[in-house]
Amino acid sequence: MPINLKDPKYYFNRELSWIQFNERVLYEALDETHPLIERLKFIAIFSSNLDEFFMIRVGGLKQQIDADIRDIPIDGLEPEEQVSRISTMLHPLVARQAKILEEVLLPELTKQGIVFRKVKDLSEQSQAYLKNYFHKKVYPVLTPLAIDTAHPFPQLPGLAINLLVKLREPNSTLVRTAVVQIPSSLRKFISVPSEGDDMEFVFMENLVAEHLEMLFPYMEILRVASFRFTRNADLDLSEAEADDLLKHIERELRKRRVGAVVRIEVTQGIEPSDLQFLKEVTGIYGNDIYIIPTYLDLTILMKLLKLNKPHLKDVPFTPSLHKEFVNKSNIFDAIKEKDILLQHPYYSFMPVVEFVETAANDPNVLAIKQTLYRTSGDSAIVRALRTAVGNGKQVTALIELKARFDEENNIEWAKHLDNAGVNVVYGVLGLKTHCKICMVVRREGEDIKRYLHVGTGNYNSNTAKLYTDIGLMTCDEDMGEDATELFNLLTGYSLRRKWNKFLIAPTSLRSSFVELIHECVDHQTPEQPSRIMVVINSLVDPKMIQELYRASQRGVKIDMIIRGICCLKPGIPGISENITVKSIVGRFLEHPRIFYFESKGQSKIFCGSADWMTRNLNRRVELVFPILDEDVKAQVSHILKTMWKDNVKSHYLHADGSYKKLEGIAEPFSAQEYFLAYAQKKHQEVDTTMQAS
Repeated sequence: MPINLKDPKYYFNRELSWIQFNERVLYEALDETHPLIERLKFIAIFSSNLDEFFMIRVGGLKQQIDADIRDIPIDGLEPEEQVSRISTMLHPLVARQAKILEEVLLPELTKQGIVFRKVKDLSEQSQAYLKNYFHKKVYPVLTPLAIDTAHPFPQLPGLAINLLVKLREPNSTLVRTAVVQIPSSLRKFISVPSEGDDMEFVFMENLVAEHLEMLFPYMEILRVASFRFTRNADLDLSEAEADDLLKHIERELRKRRVGAVVRIEVTQGIEPSDLQFLKEVTGIYGNDIYIIPTYLDLTILMKLLKLNKPHLKDVPFTPSLHKEFVNKSNIFDAIKEKDILLQHPYYSFMPVVEFVETAANDPNVLAIKQTLYRTSGDSAIVRALRTAVGNGKQVTALIELKARFDEENNIEWAKHLDNAGVNVVYGVLGLKTHCKICMVVRREGEDIKRYLHVGTGNYNSNTAKLYTDIGLMTCDEDMGEDATELFNLLTGYSLRRKWNKFLIAPTSLRSSFVELIHECVDHQTPEQPSRIMVVINSLVDPKMIQELYRASQRGVKIDMIIRGICCLKPGIPGISENITVKSIVGRFLEHPRIFYFESKGQSKIFCGSADWMTRNLNRRVELVFPILDEDVKAQVSHILKTMWKDNVKSHYLHADGSYKKLEGIAEPFSAQEYFLAYAQKKHQEVDTTMQAS
């Protein structure tokens, strides 16, 4: 009897798989090979990830339940069952996070002279300083809100920390309720001047709680509890009814601030009656309430990275300039000579910025066309595009307004660019534009030449220091023609379905990947085995998983490095015993997408913007590009083999859903540390070459 590859038992649930990824992030906080403040950074990232997960994924599931919609995933779990299992997994994880912070990291931080204290535990001098600070810089910003029949419970913003205050008038038995919101404009914690070497800090909510008598004079403060709500932030971005997408998204962003509450977090020790009050005003009960023994917002621990404590942070490194750019008159000459691969953050992102800046000021450049998904706040690339317009270039910027949680930032940059004269467009109706491409059109004598940068990451110089990504600079004519047609699709009404070398979603990407997998299957022999290697962020799409299962059944060896969600079950006899999956979590966020297909002794390598998720293959404009230059192919192959060799930061996925690290490693090897050391060596070589010239 044939195996039914659609059987739910062959799939992991997407949401539960994501929680396992976040658990791997939390695991890094226990890794003593990281400096202390970097370990606290992972605590913050865990919290930030969790906030977004509740706002989007849990919020979406609750919407399904409320609307009685049954969008059942391939693993077969109903929305109610998913929400229940999410809670079952997350409550112990949140408790573990608090335990790591309280019992391991904060004591270590104290040993290093960085101490978080309550106001009442400080010296009289420090308390006097904080009282003055509160009076001058905090008190004027606060607004106490009474809760009674004349004052309904306020629409508090999501993720804001609030104080629930119980108080009464002197000589009265009537207990009153008030709420004090801690505005986001205030600092999250305050540095307290100290005579010694220690650095003392107090959290803002503790400072406010200790000075409530200034907000409620002559009232008796009975008790105070901190709480915060997480609200559904999954925007309705249906464009069919939106005549102006920019205005439509601005309206939806306003709705996000008052979305339905999906989680309540409260401080440990809250009175049961006070907790019951919060339940009643929100309609949130049971496992959606999290009792937090530490501070409510741990994302603020990221701010410790700004402290001048270099011995407690990662050793800074200088990304290497690629040797191909050394001693070239301009960047176009370097690209014309050969394709150039950039591996960030190990190689500098500056050539990408220089590519746009040089084009903006080059009299031979006629046009610049670029996609912008997430860009940094003070972007040199955005400034260069504005300069280019002033220099008479035709400049087109495809700005994806729907990049989640960057919507407001992207709206702002869209307006700036539009006012500067850039042709600003928002992509194809109904699709999110996620591809990463910049094209420069240049006159060279009687010819017109197109220069490209295509990549796996965003045009963001800040994240380029933190995310690992691949970028390719080329002037390949076929790719240049594809790039022109892609921008025509994005900005106009092009219906192109066939491409010279690009693989484009939603038109050709899925079918191309399926064809490449089938090619490996068709040519698989014991004497000359085929092989597939994939590096992606997430694997969710059921049809792609089924193609991999079939390839495994035919004997094709498949090695996958999947940082986050993986719904495929490896190691199932007769189905996926030839598939190995691991996740690398370390100093940098693994972000590249690399696809390697080997059959008949020949390899085909691609990189691009797309994960193997249904949204990427069906509902987004994605670009995957081939690696054609033999030297560059060798470089990408080396990157793949090096990542696969990693046995220090790798977590291996098993058929039961558990992720485990290797034990008893004879020769530890960290891919990220290897790439760092290799880049530093190349940096020194480039410096020597430049000095010699």
